[in-house]
Amino acid sequence: MSFFLNLSNTELFFLSIGFFGQAIFASRFVVQWIYSEKNKKSSIPIIFWYLSIIGGLNLLIYAIFRKDPVIITGQMFGIFIYIRNLILIYKKNNNL
Repeated sequence: MSFFLNLSNTELFFLSIGFFGQAIFASRFVVQWIYSEKNKKSSIPIIFWYLSIIGGLNLLIYAIFRKDPVIITGQMFGIFIYIRNLILIYKKNNNL
């Protein structure tokens, strides 16, 4: 608890962004699990990719603030993949 009391307002703000991003990012697995249970087969809903992007962007912002090259690299690569999956889904659905 004393860790949080010693943080500046800026650090608390970015810590909140990081926790929010992690919560959104983790929620995509719960959404995918519920969706698969409902369909009685392993499936990935489109919302999974949007949650991935939103959570990934929040984590990227946090990583940039923390100047963490490992997380920055991982999130940038992941966000590209999530966006690419959405492009492929929309191309298939629109027969492009």
